Amino acid sequence: MNRDLKKLEETIGYSFRNKRLLSHAMTHSSYANERRWEKTRCNERLEFLGDAVLELVSSDFLFHTYGELPEGDLTKIRASLVCEPTLAFCAEQIELGEYLFLGKGEEATGGRMRHSVVSDGMEALIGAIYLDGGFANAKEFILRFILNDIEHKQLFYDSKTILQEMVQSRYEEPLTYQLLKEEGPDHNKSFEVCALIGSREIGKGSGRTKKAAEQVAAYNGILTIKDSQVCI
Repeated sequence: MNRDLKKLEETIGYSFRNKRLLSHAMTHSSYANERRWEKTRCNERLEFLGDAVLELVSSDFLFHTYGELPEGDLTKIRASLVCEPTLAFCAEQIELGEYLFLGKGEEATGGRMRHSVVSDGMEALIGAIYLDGGFANAKEFILRFILNDIEHKQLFYDSKTILQEMVQSRYEEPLTYQLLKEEGPDHNKSFEVCALIGSREIGKGSGRTKKAAEQVAAYNGILTIKDSQVCI
């Protein structure tokens, strides 16, 4: 077993009885393809299973936590918690990208930081825990690392819309986003963006796309306004 994966077990507080399941969950399709392995040896099947477990656990949690909310609101909250950007955010908290087995091409193009790759890895990890330790252990992992700090994760998911509404209701000057920096080759670009109210910067963000960078900038802008009640 890869030594680094032992550290991942320590981080998540779960020790696999079948160590191969954890390695399987961390095996990206690019790694399997380079070695001409069978398709089933990458983590896509575990991702499929983990996605279903995540949806059930999150639905059950929200149903019992928000007893007064109608179905539509519950669906919106669930979407904000299990979407790709939020799962990537959760994966970053446990440094999941560092443990993935990636092909050379995927590695060279920034796969360890790509939202689609790490969010899929997060779901595959859930699937592996479910197979190895059953539903209760998978649920415990989801509650600890995904369904925690819901308020901030909802803010992150809806950050651009929420910030726009805040600015329109409180300030006369418009909200805009300005590209500060664009780096890297076409296949591995990174962007840095700032959110502005008029000419005043209220938040910065970076990401692999302009949209992702704007989302982070908007989230940081919301926190700035909430923390300081900044007057523009």
